[in-house]
Amino acid sequence: MAKADAWALPARGIFSRFWSRRRRSMGVAGNAKIIAAPAYERLVALEPYLRRAIPVLIIIFLVIVAATRFLSMMAWRDDIERDTKRLLSAAADNVAQSVLLARQDGEIDGRQVLALIEKAERGLGIGDEWLLVVTDESFVVTAASQQIRRMAGQPLDAFMTGGQPLFMFGERAGVQDVHMGGADWLAAASILPAGQGAIVALAQKDEIFAGWRRSVSLNVTLFVLTACVLMAILYAYFSQAARAQAADRIYLEAHQRIDLALVRGKCGLWDWDMARGKMYWSRSMYEMLGYEATDAMLSFGEVANIIHPDDADLFTLANRIVSHETDQIDQVFRMRHADGRWIWMRARAQVVDPDAPEIHLIGIAVDVTEQRTLAQQTEAADQRLRTAIENITESFVLWDASERLVMCNTKYQQDTGLDPSDIVLGVHRSDVEARMNTIRSERRLLRAANLGAGATFERQLADGRWLQVTELKTRDGGTVSVGTDITQLKQHQEKLVDSERRLMATIHDLSVARRAEQERSRELVELNRKYMRETERAEAANRAKSEFLANMSHELRTPLNAIIGFSELIQQKLFGPLGSERYDEYIGDIYASGTYLLGVINDILDMSKIEAGQFSVSRESIDLAPLIRETVRVVSLQAAKKDIEVTTEIPDSISLVADRRAIKQIVINLLSNAVKFTGQGGKVTVRSRKISNALMLSIEDSGCGIPRAALKKLGRPFEQVQNQFSKSHTGSGLGLAISRSLTELHGGALRIRSREGVGTIVYVRIPTGERAKAA
Repeated sequence: MAKADAWALPARGIFSRFWSRRRRSMGVAGNAKIIAAPAYERLVALEPYLRRAIPVLIIIFLVIVAATRFLSMMAWRDDIERDTKRLLSAAADNVAQSVLLARQDGEIDGRQVLALIEKAERGLGIGDEWLLVVTDESFVVTAASQQIRRMAGQPLDAFMTGGQPLFMFGERAGVQDVHMGGADWLAAASILPAGQGAIVALAQKDEIFAGWRRSVSLNVTLFVLTACVLMAILYAYFSQAARAQAADRIYLEAHQRIDLALVRGKCGLWDWDMARGKMYWSRSMYEMLGYEATDAMLSFGEVANIIHPDDADLFTLANRIVSHETDQIDQVFRMRHADGRWIWMRARAQVVDPDAPEIHLIGIAVDVTEQRTLAQQTEAADQRLRTAIENITESFVLWDASERLVMCNTKYQQDTGLDPSDIVLGVHRSDVEARMNTIRSERRLLRAANLGAGATFERQLADGRWLQVTELKTRDGGTVSVGTDITQLKQHQEKLVDSERRLMATIHDLSVARRAEQERSRELVELNRKYMRETERAEAANRAKSEFLANMSHELRTPLNAIIGFSELIQQKLFGPLGSERYDEYIGDIYASGTYLLGVINDILDMSKIEAGQFSVSRESIDLAPLIRETVRVVSLQAAKKDIEVTTEIPDSISLVADRRAIKQIVINLLSNAVKFTGQGGKVTVRSRKISNALMLSIEDSGCGIPRAALKKLGRPFEQVQNQFSKSHTGSGLGLAISRSLTELHGGALRIRSREGVGTIVYVRIPTGERAKAA
């Protein structure tokens, strides 16, 4: 129920202002409420202050109650203590008088004293919490109440502390606080005359104030309960106040939202009390019409004066409602704005209670000026569109989603041969097409994919004319059909096709000629590129051969000079007749020079054969291990002279199919180069192994090495690399080129890795097996 009330608050807020206006004209009760409104508003204004004052008042009330009760309980305690002290003094005096009276009659013994104590206890009505003690002149206990009779014969100060004033002054010391048996006591003493002893009355504090403490506990408990109840009430009050504030906030927010919605929606609420001729407008009504808002009720005449006389008559409308001809209003009319212009309004209202003696209407008014203006503009635009469609040179027809005629122009009637009587709005498309002239031929044309579900047709009419008809779908599912006369276009089409055919033939011929020309240009460019490349190669070869010849001139001239010189010495017998040991040395030099010269010539001839393609390869199965060992023995003498260590790492059995002489020459050339360019005490290592279907041979030396820039020149015919390590060595420079060429003739490859000053490694890869045979 509370949730329903919370949701009902915004609704009540919407109509509260209407009903408050209505109450102004509802008699004494309404007037009383209106008069009471300022007092209520003042109370509402004071409500926050009251809400803050209530907790303070409750706390003040609790403090006052607590202080009052505390003072009351403390006064009660003082009364109990005062009465107890008075009774103690009276008891001590009473027992002392009884003892003195008994002694006047003669000596009394202890039993008589005990009897006097018991009589005094009964007479005073004291309980176990009171004690009476009789002592002699030395304050030694001679008789006592039943609870402490065991103390008889003992000094009183042996078991009681704090009683010295009593022993010294007696009644003048009054009632003193003493400590006995671990508890606090009140004690009063009466000293007998002539040293006859003393009477002491004792009362235990805990027993005296036991009732007071119980009352204090009860009062504290009641106060705490009262405080808890008040705090619960205070919490409930604040909770209810918070809910009330939330409800007020929801009401205000809903009221503001409704006012804002009415203003933004250009509508207003109005309340018409027809019995009194008064009308109430909401603030949004005033803002729509530009008038200053007021809380006063508007009269019938004030409203009628701003309504356009041609649109509505409030008097006639009021008479119809009063005569019960209608109980609601739904009318569009103009009202005058504050700046003088007219605003179109649509008013809707309903009689609150048709059976009530006083008729009362509540309704809403909406500003429809923009809608009216838009409708007029739409009507004008529709008229202009119809005029434009009628005046275009193409035929135009529009069908709705049900394939029924919406509109068409005169050109459509002419192209289809329809009679104006056949054009009836709403007629089905099939009925219209059944009355059209016969179509001689029709062909559908392809359209772009982004033009929706439309279609384009070429139609030839019975009279020979051609139409291009385009049909498109509208957003509401209808169809728009536009037809264009393309008769002249079709007449020129054949001429254009023929011209296009001839043009395409010409273009084809030109394309063929252009392709041929481009092909010739590419061939010329390729020939030029080859020519330039071959020219560069020829120039490089020419330079290499020139350098080679310059080098060979020295290599050939030196041994030939030695041969000729030593031969002349032998011929002239300069050192005597032939046969002497001196001539044997010259003959050895002649032989060495001739052998060296023969080797150079053989290298040149081998390289020439290889370059000329006249070197034939005779393949056979070769056991590589003996061949390499034989080659190592050939160069071992040369290596021994330089103290070079030559080692081999070759499997005992490794074979391949190749030219024995070529393989041997490759190994000899590479080993000779390695030994030649390795310094004194160096090392040369020969390794061989099989990888897949290929032989890998590597020759590593620790010689002078080759510069990185010179590695590209190695292996070219007639190329030699000169540096500070190799200048002293002689040779044709063809050994490495011959080895590379022979390796490539076997389908293999030769690679060189070298670091200057560290050494060189030459790798030779030669295929084995069937692949080598095929090569």
